[in-house]
Amino acid sequence: MIRTSLAIVALTAATAAQAEITADYHRYTVGDREYEGYVATNTAITPKGTVLIVHDWDGMTAYEERRAQMLAALGYTAFAIDVYGADEDPQSVEENRALSGALYGDREEFRARLMGSIAEAANITGATDNVAMMGYCFGGAAVLEAARAGAELNGFVSFHGGLGTPEGQDYSAASAPVMLFHGSADPVSGMADLAALLDELQAAGVEHGAEVFGGARHSFTVHGSDDYDLTADQESWEGLLEFLDVQL
Repeated sequence: MIRTSLAIVALTAATAAQAEITADYHRYTVGDREYEGYVATNTAITPKGTVLIVHDWDGMTAYEERRAQMLAALGYTAFAIDVYGADEDPQSVEENRALSGALYGDREEFRARLMGSIAEAANITGATDNVAMMGYCFGGAAVLEAARAGAELNGFVSFHGGLGTPEGQDYSAASAPVMLFHGSADPVSGMADLAALLDELQAAGVEHGAEVFGGARHSFTVHGSDDYDLTADQESWEGLLEFLDVQL
């Protein structure tokens, strides 16, 4: 992926004077492949915890960078991880589908990339022992994959993610609470999928919660999309912060 480096971003925290957000790209290796994530930290305060962000099916974009900066402004160390590879920069629906589909079709490789990225979090500036993972759409599905894989984190958060559990998988190895933010009109994973997932989490004894936004469609947090829903975006963000406050 070709990036323009962003070294320092000045943001104003809602509660105080000036927050100094240091943000830049972060290259790392999982197996024999190089990846490029994005790290944002707040140098003005002691980190509250670490939040990993899994990108959507279009790869690492300004969207994930912005969410990382928003978290850093609030005192979290944010690491937007890469599960496609540093050389991948999808530019079309077909390319998005090919890259995400390859990982859906090879769950072992998907998990290896997720677990390797989780391990890399310990090497970033401002890393903490308490870590949660969040993701949007494809990223939300990836978060649930990490939970099923037994990733030892403090929490998992999916925003309008794919909710189906692949054949042969379950949540018996999930080690921390799972929080779901979903739209009732999501055509990708509907209410039947959400109910089935909640039943699975309950049966596995996994602490969980869900907030459903009536009428919201699949990409309700994605600014500029046809599905964007301001109220659902704002309320799900507040729900995330409440979850992080408890888990981290």
